[in-house]
Amino acid sequence: MSGLGSSIRAGALAVAALVLAGPRLASQVPDPPRRLKTAATALPAIDLGLSPRGARLTAIGGHQAAVERAPERPWVAGRLLVKFRDQAHAETVAIDAGADPEATARLYAARADVEFAQPDYRAHYAFHPNDPLFAQQWNLSTLQMERAWDVQPGATSAIVVAVLDGGVAYDTATYTYNGFAVAVGSRRYPALGRVTIPFAAAPELAGPGRFVAPHDFIWGDDAPVDLDGHGTHVAGTIGQLTNNSTGVAGMAFNVKLMPVKVIDSFWDEYFESPYFGTDDTVALGIRYAADNGAKVLNMSIGREGPSAPVVRDALTYAVSKGAFVAVAGGNEFSEGNPIPRYAEPATQIDGVVSVGAVGRDRQRASYSSTGSWLELMAPGGDSLRNGTTGMILQQTYDFDFTDTFLNGAAGFHAPRFNVFEYIYYEGTSMATAHVAGLAALLYQQGITKPAAIEAALKRSASDLGTSGRDDQHGYGLINARAALRGLGIFR
Repeated sequence: MSGLGSSIRAGALAVAALVLAGPRLASQVPDPPRRLKTAATALPAIDLGLSPRGARLTAIGGHQAAVERAPERPWVAGRLLVKFRDQAHAETVAIDAGADPEATARLYAARADVEFAQPDYRAHYAFHPNDPLFAQQWNLSTLQMERAWDVQPGATSAIVVAVLDGGVAYDTATYTYNGFAVAVGSRRYPALGRVTIPFAAAPELAGPGRFVAPHDFIWGDDAPVDLDGHGTHVAGTIGQLTNNSTGVAGMAFNVKLMPVKVIDSFWDEYFESPYFGTDDTVALGIRYAADNGAKVLNMSIGREGPSAPVVRDALTYAVSKGAFVAVAGGNEFSEGNPIPRYAEPATQIDGVVSVGAVGRDRQRASYSSTGSWLELMAPGGDSLRNGTTGMILQQTYDFDFTDTFLNGAAGFHAPRFNVFEYIYYEGTSMATAHVAGLAALLYQQGITKPAAIEAALKRSASDLGTSGRDDQHGYGLINARAALRGLGIFR
């Protein structure tokens, strides 16, 4: 499948596999217009809490304000701790309140009569977000995110992460579509006619000014709404609002998000979007994101078949514009382990990284593809070995309201995209989002060159399997704390 993440709805994915075909002919485009934004506002999102397929937590709420944390000085201004060689203990030495304590400490340490000198660094509790479902996010604990956030608390809104996917639940509005009879695989679906569908921004993802420069290469407009849920789940791992006493946490929770829709799902096909997801739309999306200020690109997408030179060229372009790219490494290990063509160029381009998945047990996930192109591993979940709670938990649509195509012809009706739950998904899609989130934190730390970000991630990774790089695990499992503490080595 082309979307490199899956949920516990295995049957749904078999029906709604993302299509990688070609653009429709002009003669096939229906009239009247395929999609109209009929209202710029709508009812607030309905948040049903944790999916009933796990423990139940019900809540109804609207948008949550973004959490912005000003970087704190790690030391107390105006003083140093200095141990002179003729003294038994270090003593406090006053310095100018405006002076840089670290630079001043180095000057003191160079003196012959000083044993050591240091700023008076502040001690604090480890950051532990108060999101009530954080305890179920084993993936973040595996990466030592609590300790990593002590070093870099969620980045800032100066960093833009582009989510190249099937859209993101970023807009609260209503859209009108035309539903025509269509066959998908062996199934036929009746015409719904002209339908008005409610959308809502994901309550745990949206906030004032959170989304920038959205664009849709499937519908050819600036409204990349999610008609599936995959992109919303991925975006949550990257930047879910955090420490707001609600739901779950995300890696780089203060960044801005750029939704760029480059692949299509069942409802896009049913409503006859003018374009399918192809190498062309993906390449256009990569260039668009790089040209519009994204510093990190997340591509939890892919395909098999021949190589994709147009996508490789677009990735090279993005890196030349200063953007780091994380690409999903494929879920097809048990299906012949074909080469994932969007991940394949990663070893050829410094600043592009291909990502495989591990489960809760830190072992390669049973589905995660392997090969010489694989570079890093991150948590993606593995329900086969670790059960449902061994998958990745994030907020996305309640698929009881979206996947009506599973109900047969009698139960087939228009979807709703304004009802949300916290649902477990697994896949290298989910793993890739962790790498993109960590890259955003590194960028905030001052490692701004894509190749340097890649170097930091690889050198700090925790080796898995055979010593050194191997085709099963690449350079190993990303280590957020170690990567962030390596600042200065990889600039």
